Amino acid sequence: MPSLVQAARWAPYRMVYGRPRIWLSELRKARIRLLHPGARIEFGADTYLGPGFSLHMPYGGTFVTGEDVEFRRNFRAELAGPPSRISFGAGAICTYDVLIQCSTTVDIGARSQFGQSTIIVDGNHRFRDPTRPMLEQGYDFRPITIGDDVTVLSKVTIIASIGERALIGANAVVTRAVPPFTVALGVPARPVEYFGPPQDARAEASA
Repeated sequence: MPSLVQAARWAPYRMVYGRPRIWLSELRKARIRLLHPGARIEFGADTYLGPGFSLHMPYGGTFVTGEDVEFRRNFRAELAGPPSRISFGAGAICTYDVLIQCSTTVDIGARSQFGQSTIIVDGNHRFRDPTRPMLEQGYDFRPITIGDDVTVLSKVTIIASIGERALIGANAVVTRAVPPFTVALGVPARPVEYFGPPQDARAEASA
């Protein structure tokens, strides 16, 4: 019975590593809430906060996750103030060194996953006024929505929305919205393949 053999093999691991891992995650949640009394912070059931998880919300804002969300290591989110909101759907995964900077809203769908060193930002610096330094020219903002079951590979920069089940290749820079069921690659990211339902392909072709 392979399942019993596998269960026996993994039992010591779960006892030695699994429970302390959960306890440390709960301690991190308590610390995050303590450090941000003016913010709305909600973690869904069984959400895991790995080492290095941090939020920067000195002026408030909202950070919410669904169930079974996983932040593996060195996740960082920075929110500008009360109107700012970041949300994760159930089962979403951030691997290592994921950064989100949010002044408006960043909504991430269920089961979406983000590879190492992904950056999501909802604003761009203005820079075209030659009479002022760049940092004095302000920003252009846009809310970002990332659909369910999106896969983002390593070292991707996202400054536009991504549709359901899209796949973004490593090192891409998403500057324009990516349609659902689309593979997008490059700098800037461009669609190279559609793999969704045929009726959607026909609709896009006729648009």
